Amino acid sequence: MAIAFGAGILATVALFGVAWAMTPIPDSTQKEATAQGSVIYYRDGKTVLAKQGVNRKNVKLAQVPPHVRDAVIAAENRSFYTDSGVSLKGTARAVWSTVTGQQLQGGSTITQQMVRNYYSGLSQERSITRKFKEILISIKVDQSKSKDWVLEQYLNTIYFGRGANGVQAAAQAYFGKNVESLTVAEGAYLAAVIQQPSRFADPKGGDRAAAEARWRAVVDAMVQTGALTAADAAKQDFPELKKPRAAFALKGQDQVMVDRVREELNARGYTDEQIDSGGLKIVTTFDKNLMGAAERAVKSVLPESTSTKVRTGLAAVDPATGEVVAFYGGSKDQSWDNAFSAKVQAGSTFKPYTLAAALDSGLPLSTTVNGNSPISVRGASQPIPNDSGRSYGYVDLIRATQNSVNTAFVDLGQKVGLDKVAKVAEAAGIPAAQLEAQRAYASFPLGVSSVSAVQNASGFASFANGGVHMESHVVKSVTDANGKKSVIKPKATTVVSEQAAADTIYAMEHVVKYGTGTGARLYDRPVAGKTGTTDSNAAVWFNGFTPQLATAVNMFRDDNKTVEVPGYGVQFGGQLPARIWKAFMTEALDGEPVEQFPQPSQYGYDRWDDTQAPRGDDRGPDTGYDDGYDTGYDRPQDTWPGQWNGERQDDPQSPPPSEQPATPQNPVVPEETDRGEAQDTEAPNTGQPAEPDRLDDASTRPGGR
Repeated sequence: MAIAFGAGILATVALFGVAWAMTPIPDSTQKEATAQGSVIYYRDGKTVLAKQGVNRKNVKLAQVPPHVRDAVIAAENRSFYTDSGVSLKGTARAVWSTVTGQQLQGGSTITQQMVRNYYSGLSQERSITRKFKEILISIKVDQSKSKDWVLEQYLNTIYFGRGANGVQAAAQAYFGKNVESLTVAEGAYLAAVIQQPSRFADPKGGDRAAAEARWRAVVDAMVQTGALTAADAAKQDFPELKKPRAAFALKGQDQVMVDRVREELNARGYTDEQIDSGGLKIVTTFDKNLMGAAERAVKSVLPESTSTKVRTGLAAVDPATGEVVAFYGGSKDQSWDNAFSAKVQAGSTFKPYTLAAALDSGLPLSTTVNGNSPISVRGASQPIPNDSGRSYGYVDLIRATQNSVNTAFVDLGQKVGLDKVAKVAEAAGIPAAQLEAQRAYASFPLGVSSVSAVQNASGFASFANGGVHMESHVVKSVTDANGKKSVIKPKATTVVSEQAAADTIYAMEHVVKYGTGTGARLYDRPVAGKTGTTDSNAAVWFNGFTPQLATAVNMFRDDNKTVEVPGYGVQFGGQLPARIWKAFMTEALDGEPVEQFPQPSQYGYDRWDDTQAPRGDDRGPDTGYDDGYDTGYDRPQDTWPGQWNGERQDDPQSPPPSEQPATPQNPVVPEETDRGEAQDTEAPNTGQPAEPDRLDDASTRPGGR
């Protein structure tokens, strides 16, 4: 009997030895246990925009006040600093409960809980095998790691309820403060929550009484362990719990911001896993105040009776950095955005790219181009007219831009070469894929290509930045969980020479001073810009800038019909878009220093010196004809003979516009308004062209302002 007993003991010891040797400390951790959610901030780096992934922020043990540590030890494992990592009594109770099928009771030490939650290969499975493995690893961890290391991992991995993983997240969730600032009473409550996190997350009624009793038990336990004196314990009052916050739900503009941030991070090599569990601090380019200003500008200008089908987009870009500092993408309940995603024909806001290409090629502002109507162009099956057939004669590039003369820009495009125009537009940030289908058409300079508000603002920002385009972006910096900060460095691309940019700006200033864009004047500082109106007034633009900020505003309909606003009628670029632009820029630049644009070339400066204007008013020098553009408002057009009337096919059997690609036989080209605005044949919410009700040769179709 004794021999058999001894043999049994030896066998048990041998088996334990084998198990000990075959159960190493895992070399990997559970992703869920170590994952830290990322936080996205506005550009100030302090105001939280959104949180992504697991709500956890790891902290060093030294950041956790001693009284918080003491509370957790008193509540969960009073012998933590003296035991071997396991509790034989508690483990035996747990094993017996498992064997007999009874509900598993507690009894695990802090080390055991940490091992179970931290290392891979272990789980919450209730089995003797798992429990035995947990014990072996806990003993080995206790022998190889310091107690402080174990406690730090435990405090960072344990779940506290309210979606908070780890003590730092819990401190914010329950008390709205960092862990370093927790009081004795608050620390004791967090320790009390560990046992029943769901029940004590927001206790009411009977749960409230139970939570208070559990909290008092923790405080008393701290007295028993010597962490608190009886006198100090008596002074403690149940802490006031912060009202639980709803899950960090995003919608509307906030969701658009987060989507664009994630999209850009992915493009820069960050995976979704890194974003959701890498503990990143992501600082965006978005200015919260300017975001509010953008929304206020739109809502203050547009009447409440405006159709929900009328969509408005606004984008503001810092010319010097390429940072998208603000945008308006639409109402909070819509699932798309009007600033980044929606693309509509640029109309006459594209003409400055043609102008810049010409100036960069060596043509001066004094270059004269044919502003007569109509104009015949090689390869075009029909002559291209101006609005209402109006002729301007031969005009220089300043007057052509001010009055947005279509035939003049068609002629200029032929002089400089359409490939050069496309090259400048692409360098200014408009993707080549959005230009390719239309670049061979004579009407290309008139804005037949589609762009987003962000792309158009970013393109004009190139002129304000001395002819250098800074890649538009929405992320300023990313700091990883270890504190390593990476600052985003946008790509810089020379679009045109500095002097060509200065001359382009000078001509565009006349649009706002004397032309179609007077509604966007800022009376305390210089402005350069361009209006744009597309076919059937389906999209209208004002795109302009000061030296510090470039902003584009567009309005269009999701059904591609005419943009009409109650009380204002059919819209043109110089009307409500210009007013929205002005409202935003007035607030955005309030208190900012007034900066001047660079001087134009000698010819332009001498010829157009405003102080020499003979009229005695603000319309500039008299050129011998009435330009008719001193109001800043566009007039509806009279259809010229043979012109497409802008109506779309409504045959229910015909495929939707998004399924009808542009081809040489089915071109996407703008029409013309009385004010010269290029008109749109595109379905704005898809970026695909709408099919006209008859086919024309794109090279003969007019654009406009």
